[in-house]
Amino acid sequence: MTIQLIIDGGGDLPHGMMDAHSIQYVPLNLHFGDEQYKTGETIDLPTFYEKLKQSDELPRSSSPSPNDFYEKYKQIDPNDEILVLALTQGLSSTYESAVMGKDMLLDEEPDRKIAVLNTKTASCGIALLVHEATARMEEGYDFNQLVSHMEERIEKTTTLFILKTLENVIKGGRLDKVKGAIAKTLNIKLLMKASDDEGAVEVTEKVRGNKKSLRRFVDQIGEYASNLEDRVIAMSHCNDEDRGKKVMSTIKERYNFKESLFMETGPLISTYAGEGGLVIAFFKD
Repeated sequence: MTIQLIIDGGGDLPHGMMDAHSIQYVPLNLHFGDEQYKTGETIDLPTFYEKLKQSDELPRSSSPSPNDFYEKYKQIDPNDEILVLALTQGLSSTYESAVMGKDMLLDEEPDRKIAVLNTKTASCGIALLVHEATARMEEGYDFNQLVSHMEERIEKTTTLFILKTLENVIKGGRLDKVKGAIAKTLNIKLLMKASDDEGAVEVTEKVRGNKKSLRRFVDQIGEYASNLEDRVIAMSHCNDEDRGKKVMSTIKERYNFKESLFMETGPLISTYAGEGGLVIAFFKD
């Protein structure tokens, strides 16, 4: 009997992690006008960025349906246990769909073992949790031990964001256009985090200037965690690998993390973050 991990289109993983651990994936939907795509399946990142440049409006996203999850669950060996690490409920109804899909499965097959967790994070935060889950599975945790451990780890996950441009949050209606214009004129950068209660994105600071804001972004880590030698830092970048690598290098020079995970944001997070956006995730004290 094995434990099958499932993530959705709100999670971004480093290259090779999906295959290495046989992780299953349920895509989110992206709508460019009348055209609909499934993240990671019917649209790749280069095509996504090309369409984004050509469009005056941001694509809309929608969560997978309960049936999408149900169909994925049905593909998994009935003897396997299933753990779903779902995109934060603070950004999407994906978690609810995953739970409804679980209920549909259990109506038919009440003996199946399946747990759906609201990760309260997104992007590389889910990579951090996948890394943790697979490490514990290799140590021999059984299903109940793993679920309990991951629930505890979710509460310790800190997810921080920084935006290089405000274009996408203005386009997406998440920042008033007048406020956005003023902020751009003043070269204001937004520092944000996933809230502790429900994992919604909240602005924590507004810092003027690129260098100063990145310095502050890195400073914040030390406010949440110390004794990092046994912890992992995960980072995702939005179509700006050089910027991501420079900031990751600064983090590694300053903090003694045991390991780092590095990846690109997928279409969902890229839609809202805009090019140059960075996300980091780690376990706080």
